[in-house]
Amino acid sequence: MPLLRLALILYLLMLPVTGMVPVLHGLTEGRHPGTSDLARHLFMSINMIGALIAAPLAGLASDSLGRRVPLIAGALLVNAAALLLITGPWSYAVILALRFVEGCAHMTALSLLMTLGADHGRRAGLGASMGAVGSAISFGVASGAPLGGWIGAASATQVPWLGGWLMLALAAAVPLLLRETPRESARPSPTELVRQLASNRLLAVPYLFAFVDRLTVGFIVSTFSLYLGAVLLLDARQIGLVMAAFLIPFSLLAYPAGRLSQRWDRLGMMIAGSILYGLFLIALGWAPAGALAALMAAGGVVAAIMYAPSLVLTAELAGPNQRASTMAGFNVAGSLGFALGPLLGGTLVGTFRAAGMDPYLPVFILVGALEILIALAVLPLWRRGIGSALPTGRAGEASRTG
Repeated sequence: MPLLRLALILYLLMLPVTGMVPVLHGLTEGRHPGTSDLARHLFMSINMIGALIAAPLAGLASDSLGRRVPLIAGALLVNAAALLLITGPWSYAVILALRFVEGCAHMTALSLLMTLGADHGRRAGLGASMGAVGSAISFGVASGAPLGGWIGAASATQVPWLGGWLMLALAAAVPLLLRETPRESARPSPTELVRQLASNRLLAVPYLFAFVDRLTVGFIVSTFSLYLGAVLLLDARQIGLVMAAFLIPFSLLAYPAGRLSQRWDRLGMMIAGSILYGLFLIALGWAPAGALAALMAAGGVVAAIMYAPSLVLTAELAGPNQRASTMAGFNVAGSLGFALGPLLGGTLVGTFRAAGMDPYLPVFILVGALEILIALAVLPLWRRGIGSALPTGRAGEASRTG
C-alpha cells in the first residue's frame, strides 16, 4: 500500500512536465513572437539547469536529516507557485527564471520520492519497487502529453495553470499519504556523504547512461516536437498522441523490465537497449507522418529495456545511508543531459539551417549516433566482466541488506 500511494503521487507529479510539450510553440513563440530557435529550446532546458543545482543539495540534506516527506511537501509548494506564475504577463526572461525555479522544486520532489521507493524496496525487492517507480513516472509522462494537447488546445497557459493547482493539492496530501522508513544506520554528515559517493566508482556506469538517455529525451520533447509542428504540420493534439505512442509502451514495460533486471544482466540490457534506441532516433528523421505511431511505439519498448535496469542498478549501488544522495546523483546526470538535449538540438538545427541545409535529418542522425557510440564505448567494460562486480538479483539485495 505505501508503494501504491507513492506511485500515485509520482504519476501526478509528472503530468505537467510533458503536458507542456504539445503546447511548447504556444508557450514560447505564441506568447513572445520573434524568439529564436535557441530561445525556444531553452524553455525546455532551463528548468533542468535548476534541477542540477537543487537535486544534490536536496539529496545531501535528506540523507543528513534522515527525513524525506517534509522536504517533498515544501518542494511541491514551490513547484505550484512557479507553475501558476508562469501564466502571468511577464517578459520571456522572467518566464525562463520561473522555469528555473520550477525545475529546482520539481527535481527535489522527484528525487526524494524516488528515494522513498528505494527505501521501501529494501523490503519489497528493488526490481519490483524501482520498476513501479519507473512505471509511475513514465505513465505520468505518457498521460501528460495527450492531456496537455487537449487542455492547451484553446489556450497554452491552461497547462501550467492547472498543473500549479495540482501541485498545490499534492503538497497538502503528501504528509497524510507518505511515511518515512526507519533509519538503518547513523546519519552521516554532508562531507562524509560526498566522500562516500566519490569512492563508489561503479555509480559512473548508470550515471553515464542516465545522462545520454535524458539528453535524447530533451531532444525529443523540444527539437522533435518542433519538427512535428513545423515540418510535418501536426497540431497540438496530434503531437500529444505521437508522444503518447512512445510513452505508453514505455510505461507499461518499465515494471516488468525492472523485475527482469533482477535476474538478467542489467548492464547488458542497458547496452543492447541503447544501441537499438540510437537506431530508432535515426529512423525518426526518415519516417513519414503515417509511420510515426508504430515507430514511436517500438522506441518506447526499447526505452523501457534501458531505463528500468539503470534505476535498479543505481538503487542497488546506494548504501543504506546515502540513498537520497545517490538517487539525486542519478537525477543530476539525467538533468544535465536533459538540459543539454534541447540546447544541442537547437544549436544544430540553427547551424544546419544557416548553412542552407534541411536541418532535421542530419540532426536526428547525429543524436542517434551519439546514443550508439556511448553504448559501444561501455561495451569493452562489459566484455571484461565488469558485470560480475555489480550486485545481481536477490543476492545483490541480500548483500545490501545484510
